[in-house]
Formats: sequence, structure tokens, C-alpha cells
Amino acid sequence: MFVHGIRVSGSMWGPVAALVNGHIAAPDLPGHGTRHTEPFTTNSAVEAILAAIDDVGGRAVLVGHSLGGFLAIATAGRHPDRVAALVAGGCTVRPRGGFLTAYRLMARLSASSPAVADRLSARGFRRALPGPIAEAMIAGGVRCAVMPEVVAAMSGLDPIADLRRYPGPVLLFNGARDPFRADERRFLAAAPNARLVLVPRRGHIGIMAETTTLAGLVATAAASVVPAP
Repeated sequence: MFVHGIRVSGSMWGPVAALVNGHIAAPDLPGHGTRHTEPFTTNSAVEAILAAIDDVGGRAVLVGHSLGGFLAIATAGRHPDRVAALVAGGCTVRPRGGFLTAYRLMARLSASSPAVADRLSARGFRRALPGPIAEAMIAGGVRCAVMPEVVAAMSGLDPIADLRRYPGPVLLFNGARDPFRADERRFLAAAPNARLVLVPRRGHIGIMAETTTLAGLVATAAASVVPAP
């Protein structure tokens, strides 16, 4: 079960999901993609994730990047029985302090002229990623108007506490150049069954170009799953 990042949609995971065996879902979150008219809250996002998990059998390996990583961790902490294993990347920073302030400012600017911000975001993806990967990122639409709602919701998250509540296997991944890895050691310490994979020379967005590596991480997590009693 793949969870997408802020302002994009489930289509971003298409190139990775194509390399993964099994029943797969990559839903759009509220405020994004096909659900862009719906309000975004943490609760509505977690409910969307749970509904998608139901579609693949009621228990799943949960994979997320950036916003999707934060939400995957939140879902695992709240509903550990539904998450067979957790794979989360680009989200090992606490949504507090200067990080949140900078993100809030960026969100406010983006929402002030969303059509322009959508075009600039799409252009940025095309510059940062190989053609097919970039097109997958934007195929489901880019929706910068939702960013203030998302940032407001993120301010209420406590991913380290959520990790402490999740007893299953955890695989954290980051690009070595990703500023969102600032607190990765604290995240690792919170999850006794966690390990960290760093992808050399990749940043926050660029890591999505590593489709084979990411699919391999998902396969590794799936192989670690203990069947539910």
C-alpha cells in the first residue's frame, strides 16, 4: 500500500509499484488527485489509507514518502494490527520549530497563487527527475492549494511517539542529501525493529528516480512480515 506526498497523487508511485509483486493500492488522499475537492485532515487521510488497506486484504506493507511517510507512520501507530510492515522515507524530521515554520511559509505562498505554484511544481519535478518518473509524479494532478491544510495537520503529528507504538518491522529510507533526515537517529531509537537505508547522492525528490532500489526495499519489508495470528 503506497502513500503519496504533498500536492501530488497516488500516480507518483506507479514506476515503483510496477516492479513490486502482489496486490497493490496507491490511493489519492483527501485534497489531492481525484479527491482534491475534499478537505484534508490527519483523520481523513488515515481513513483513506485504512480503506485502501481493506481493498488489499485488511493488512498490508505500508509504504510512504514525505507526507506519505508521516501518514504511514501515523497509521501504523494508531492501527498497528493493520500494518504488516512499515517503509517510510523522506520524513525523519520532527514537524516542529524551524522546519514547520519554513514549510508553513512555503504553503502560504503556494496557496496564494495555486495555478502558478502548480505549474512551477510540475516544472521542478521535470527538472529533478527522469522523464517517465516526472510524468508519473504529475499524472494525477498537482494541487498546491491543499498545502496550508496539510501543514496545519502536520503540526499535530508526533511521528516518534507513533513509532514507539508500532511493534512491527520498520524500514526507514532517505536520500543522503535530504534535509528531511535531520532527526533520523531519534526515529531509529523510537522503533526497536527499525533499520535505516541511505541512498547516496539523492535528495528529497531525486530519490524517487531510484525505482529499483525502492522496489527492493518494499520487497525486503514484505519478506520480513510475520503472518497475523
